[in-house]
Amino acid sequence: MVDIRTVGVIGAGQMGQGIAHVCALGGYDVLLNDIEPDKIKEALAIIDGHMSRQVAKGVITDADREAALGRIRSADLAATGGADLIVEAATENEEVKKAIFRSLHPHLKADALLASNTSSISITRLASITDRPERFIGLHFMNPVPQMKLVEVIRGIATDVATYEQAVSFARSLGKITTNAEDFPAFIVNRVLVPMINEAIYTLYEGVGTVEAIDNALKLGANHPMGPLELGDFIGLDTVLSIMNVLHDGLADSKYRPCPLLVKYVEAGWLGKKVGRGFYDYRGDVPVPTR
Repeated sequence: MVDIRTVGVIGAGQMGQGIAHVCALGGYDVLLNDIEPDKIKEALAIIDGHMSRQVAKGVITDADREAALGRIRSADLAATGGADLIVEAATENEEVKKAIFRSLHPHLKADALLASNTSSISITRLASITDRPERFIGLHFMNPVPQMKLVEVIRGIATDVATYEQAVSFARSLGKITTNAEDFPAFIVNRVLVPMINEAIYTLYEGVGTVEAIDNALKLGANHPMGPLELGDFIGLDTVLSIMNVLHDGLADSKYRPCPLLVKYVEAGWLGKKVGRGFYDYRGDVPVPTR
């Protein structure tokens, strides 16, 4: 098995930032790559801010923060391919992910491990377009990565036992708790969670309750820390729609049909908190429902 010392992270968005953050604090050198180089500068500033808050809370020391930030550097795709483990954390789009792995192929070390942070897409299909399906694994980190303890570990049909065991060991070295999920659409967490969000959107669409009524009902009636519509905004409504489409296409069951209102919001570009507007408008001091 490869001795993992360097981790490549492809995608400097919310998930990539979080994965780079925990890997650097875990003592790994991190090569951070993004198709838009300016995003890496932004990501490093965000990581620094998150680590500074951890220092303020006494979770880590300032020396830990400085050392971890020193382990993260920007890298092009060729340099990233030289890492011991490469974690793809790009947008939840199968063709985009496949294109990344095809582009990586000429730059990979012979013993490098490949992983995808996909939250719903088949690991078997992603692995099949690489030269090493036996060394390919799903590592689904939860958002926000520095706070959430769980990592779903998903084997494709060709993933070998050594790869799985090393992936589990790696995740645990970051202070995470792992759960094994079989390679079926959306795995465990999103197979349960995202249809609940979709059903909450249907509840709004059908006029059963308002945005605030639905979110308060689940927070106060089911003891959820965040209402389902607020949670959808936090995840990103484009990601919610993508996962529902994976479920609907992969399982051919009408109960996974995306709500038309979800589709409309995504078509409008109202993707949630990351763009300032979704089921809530976040552009003011206090979030205001948009319906």
